[in-house]
Amino acid sequence: MKKEFKAEAKKVMDLMINSIYTNKEIFLRELISNGSDAIDKLYYMDLKSDNPTNKDNYYIELIPNENERTLTIRDTGIGMNEEDLVDNLGTIAKSGTEAFRESVKSSDLNELIGQFGVGFYSAFMVADRIVVETKKFGEDKAYKWESENAEGFEISESKKATPGTDITLYLKESGEDFDYDQFIDQYRLRELVNRYSNYIRYPIKMLVTKTRVAEDSTEDDPKYEDYKDYDVLNSDKPIWKKDKKDLSDEDYENFYMESRYGFDKPLSWIHFNVEGLVNVRGLIYIPQKAPFDYYSKDYKKGLELYSHGVKIMEKSEDIVDDAYSFVKGVVESDDIKLNISRETLQQDRQVMLIAKQVNKKIKTHLEGLLKNDRDKYETFFKEFGNNIKASIYESYGSKKEDLQDLLLFYSLREDKLISLKEYKDNMKSTNTEILYAVGDSIDKIKSTPALAMVEEGRDVLLLDQRIDEFLIKMLRDYKDLAFKSINQDDSEEKEENEETEVKGLIDFIKENTPDDVVDVKLSDKIKDLPSMIKQRGDVSIEMEKTLKGQVSPVRIKADKVLEINKSSKAYELLTKAYEDDQEKAKEITSLLYDQARLIEGLDIEDPVQFTKNIWKLI
Repeated sequence: MKKEFKAEAKKVMDLMINSIYTNKEIFLRELISNGSDAIDKLYYMDLKSDNPTNKDNYYIELIPNENERTLTIRDTGIGMNEEDLVDNLGTIAKSGTEAFRESVKSSDLNELIGQFGVGFYSAFMVADRIVVETKKFGEDKAYKWESENAEGFEISESKKATPGTDITLYLKESGEDFDYDQFIDQYRLRELVNRYSNYIRYPIKMLVTKTRVAEDSTEDDPKYEDYKDYDVLNSDKPIWKKDKKDLSDEDYENFYMESRYGFDKPLSWIHFNVEGLVNVRGLIYIPQKAPFDYYSKDYKKGLELYSHGVKIMEKSEDIVDDAYSFVKGVVESDDIKLNISRETLQQDRQVMLIAKQVNKKIKTHLEGLLKNDRDKYETFFKEFGNNIKASIYESYGSKKEDLQDLLLFYSLREDKLISLKEYKDNMKSTNTEILYAVGDSIDKIKSTPALAMVEEGRDVLLLDQRIDEFLIKMLRDYKDLAFKSINQDDSEEKEENEETEVKGLIDFIKENTPDDVVDVKLSDKIKDLPSMIKQRGDVSIEMEKTLKGQVSPVRIKADKVLEINKSSKAYELLTKAYEDDQEKAKEITSLLYDQARLIEGLDIEDPVQFTKNIWKLI
């Protein structure tokens, strides 16, 4: 007798078949997982039985039939009776697995029972008729459940002799839009099992066609014959569930390359198992090189996510912080709650706890490399350090405390990369600031005139990445040590520029330099250069250079302080010209300002006039 799906089930089923599942091939993952759940239930019963089932009889089998265009998924699990068929396959939102978990009310079932819903209905994406033959363990009668185009179902008695369930899908006709015949191709089925169900705990078998040398084959007349034999399509225990002591570096490296996480060997890896409010295990890799699309909008961060041996997501973004978007690998937790399609995680407390554990493991591992394997850490930081910097900057400094000790900067005194902690540990107790200089390259920064004005013995961090100065602004300080640029003018420090005899000259220079020159000072600390520029305020000279390349209706400029070397020949010429020939004094002022800009890597407004001024004064 034909029965109708319950009204609410019909609506949800239509949505599920046509909308929730984004990929038709997912149906195989769902049916294999349901088969695994059914075997789990029988296994649990066997634990309490005096006459348990032979474990060799636990398996899932795929049976493709090219002539009939059918695919059968067989499991040797607990099976169903008529009541189970109505409850589990007649009501879309009911999960036999969840009901079973509730009935046993045992906290030790996490390793036994899946949490999945009735993904069975995803099969209607590829089949227009489904036949389920099933026999419940310990009962005499077997039953057949049939549905065509998900319009209703019929239940009748069956002749199935052994416990378990056979689900036979009568595939839709292939057309230009989609090839349904792929689901009876043994190579395609093998590929799908490998992709989604490779680590199901029970063997997934399929009778496949193989070729061997025929018995009557000779060296002169070689002959071959086809034969049928069973292959197990899934792997054994996944590497992240194995004991570390049983694995070699080669095992980890092979899995990295087999999983296509990268083409070279990984730099390092984290193999972990955490038990607590949520149980998490995984294997996470730090690559040696960034993938080619790492800095493009097409790159997607995330780790493969498994639950109960089933791959739930190819890239779970929610469990990896942006700071660690470079990691590759896999995480598994049987505590994950899933939505009805298994393709989208519910944003619940378990997911947050998993993310917390994963990110903590990554950070701890990087800290260990920094402490115990400096060369390897520096290799990592040169490749991915800007990612950590960007994470601090883009979080407006909220991730500062968590990430700042992973940062490295080039030290002038040490002539190598050092951490902020190392800078602090090496400085004098009387120093209250971390000095830094910014530029396009380490070599260019080393030649900046402001370094000559730094107290002897003080270390200076040389920042040669564009993001560095923006990062420093977000850091603000490190362990109560403020960051200070050596190019920053301290407006509270007054040179003796207010002397009557030079005040007029200072005013003259101000009048003959651009508006972004907010002050002029005379100095005897510049050594062998006639002049230099310092900055004042929040916008630095390097920021001005960086922002110049961005599309903006407003040109952002740093407030500049022009310092002139009182001991230079240029100053001597300027003072004499100021008294005798003010046109010449203007030319000298322009020349001093332009050459100071060039030293800082800034453009000059009129290169032709700059050249003329040089030749006029020679």
